Amino acid sequence: MTQSILFVTGTRADFGKLEPLALAAQAAGFAVSFFVTGMHMMARYGLTKLEVQRMQGVGVHEFLNQRPGDPQDMVLAKTVMGFSDFITEMRPDLIVTHGDRVEALACTLVAATNYIRSGHIEGGEVSGTIDEIFRHCNTKLASAHFVSSDAAARRVMALGEPGHAVHVIGSPELDFHSRPSGVTMAQVRARYDIDFEDYGICVFHPVTSEQATMGAQARALYGALADSGRNFVLIAPNNDPGSEDIFKAIDALPKDRFRLIPSMRFAHFSELMKNAACMVGNSSAGVREAPFLGIPSLDIGTRQHNRANAPSIHFADAADAAVIAGFLANHWGKSFVRDEGFGSGSAAERFVAVLQNADFWAQSLQKEFQDLG
Repeated sequence: MTQSILFVTGTRADFGKLEPLALAAQAAGFAVSFFVTGMHMMARYGLTKLEVQRMQGVGVHEFLNQRPGDPQDMVLAKTVMGFSDFITEMRPDLIVTHGDRVEALACTLVAATNYIRSGHIEGGEVSGTIDEIFRHCNTKLASAHFVSSDAAARRVMALGEPGHAVHVIGSPELDFHSRPSGVTMAQVRARYDIDFEDYGICVFHPVTSEQATMGAQARALYGALADSGRNFVLIAPNNDPGSEDIFKAIDALPKDRFRLIPSMRFAHFSELMKNAACMVGNSSAGVREAPFLGIPSLDIGTRQHNRANAPSIHFADAADAAVIAGFLANHWGKSFVRDEGFGSGSAAERFVAVLQNADFWAQSLQKEFQDLG
């Protein structure tokens, strides 16, 4: 009997990480489907559910789990109810969630309470704010862990998880970045109406614990970028509380030097990154994909605090106009040696190797805390 794997995706970012794993699992003979919710369902953020629908041969179930302005606890509750109803009808052999979003937490909780095997991608990492709490909660709820590094594996085991349930596979999105994107920069510019040749990328998301200051942070950051005279492609922030204030700051920027894009197809975003002069903001792409591609990045604020430390990564607060200006003046267009702290681009292959081992499916779902040593 073919084993079924249900991947949960709530954002364009986590789909970019889950897609390589899903394609590899499908090629290995597993029945693959997606539960699509969160930002994917919202037109303002690019209606990226369409990206999931483009996958061939996979089942797709869509669930609208929020309205604009819903607080995170309400989104959590709605997702728990919707996902619980869904798995009553379609009971998969394995549920795969990713990272630190509230949708992942809801679905991992439902999997645990229904004794359905679950795998958590990229647990054991550190960052700032509520995201880290959600991520570690997912670790305690999940039955298996597919982590990006040895350091992450140690943290997962420090949370009491047994070593046999922790698998170091690397970051899945690096699988895609490690090969040609399949599109040209000319195609990227044409599709997304990008007029400039020389550009940086800026992705600045709200930090939920700093909601009251997000507008001021965004104005300070974008003001420093505007003062530099450089061109930037801006990717819209996610839908966490505080995003409206960031959008207001973006609306005030000069349109001839700042191109706002709600969302991009992953192949196009990969090509955009490979040709960028730098990356600025607080997205994980700046501390994970950018170092892998050898692109200088400036990490802003607390959202990715202590998550990575490669030679190409620099740090500043949003209000540090002098530091931001210095980074843009001194590192714009520089190339760095590829950093493989989060893997070498073989995560999907390693993921499937675990699934093809009969011991993985034989492990008990009754968890016991494992003391270190």
